[in-house]
Amino acid sequence: MTVSTTTPPRSLDDPGVGEQYLRLVGDGDEYGAVEIVTALLDNGVPPARVMLDLIARTQSRVGELWAANDWSIAREHAATAISERALGAVAARSSVRPTRGRITVACVDGEWHALPVRILGEMLRLDGWRVDFLGASVPGPHLVTHLHQTGPDAVALSCMLATRLPRAHAAITACRSVGVPVIAGGPGFGPEGRWAQRLGADAWAANAEIAVHRLARDWPPPIDDPYQAAFLGDDEYTHLVRHRGDLVSTALTRLTQAYPPMGRYNQRQHDATVEDLGHVVDFLAAALYVGDEQVFTDFVEWTAAVLEARSVPPVALQIGLKLMRDQLRDYPAAIAIIDAGVAALRR
Repeated sequence: MTVSTTTPPRSLDDPGVGEQYLRLVGDGDEYGAVEIVTALLDNGVPPARVMLDLIARTQSRVGELWAANDWSIAREHAATAISERALGAVAARSSVRPTRGRITVACVDGEWHALPVRILGEMLRLDGWRVDFLGASVPGPHLVTHLHQTGPDAVALSCMLATRLPRAHAAITACRSVGVPVIAGGPGFGPEGRWAQRLGADAWAANAEIAVHRLARDWPPPIDDPYQAAFLGDDEYTHLVRHRGDLVSTALTRLTQAYPPMGRYNQRQHDATVEDLGHVVDFLAAALYVGDEQVFTDFVEWTAAVLEARSVPPVALQIGLKLMRDQLRDYPAAIAIIDAGVAALRR
């Protein structure tokens, strides 16, 4: 049984509400999606539950459908835009006068997944915060300028991909250096936020609900030396970053010789391979930066699943890792991390 557009849902427990909303965003029906969230609000469902249990949960499902190659990137982007429209409809119905303080909410430089952090911003507004939502990919210097202009009590910083960790580190250090504590969130900071602490964040939250509770209870924390964790990365990390283009182009040339099916690739497949090799270097660099091979092994396992869904056999990724390893024979830490990635593939 599914919810009909002529029978508005009364509760999130109504059969088929989630699937109906997913179908609507997948079909590009923003009017239907907004009608569902509006009906739920009309029937007394708290705005926070609509945001977390319907919009956020559906967005996670959208990402899974893309990874499984069931949805195209275009369809995923369109669905995200409709969920942003639905979130706006919820926000318009749930205005709360600020009573707590002021907080800046932003994605780190290079991070474009803005919907999760926008949901956080709306949750904080419901809890009485005055929120400055800066959106996706905020360059560090511009973020600090904003802090000087507004003087917030906190910064909530989102990082969805571990490749953004060096930029997240720079932003965290810059915020704390001007006296503004940082609460970090997003899977880019690792399991249980392990890399958020490594980068000097004052706190970490696994999701928007936990972030709201933490900010309400024990904030602000005392700020110790903001530069205590300001210097990470070493010669190997620097080499990877500086020679990223050469590493990718050399691996691509050798992959064409080592993996004959590449000779039949069309332009789209060729471009995707270049992008994948770039991701290998970027995640390897991030693993070196925080000194944790799990950054890389998690990426390898996820990439293998994504490629398999697109009929690319795991051996192609294994060969690509080997070709990257061959170029880094003088860098033992990088080799150890790549070897851990290959072992993860074999498992």
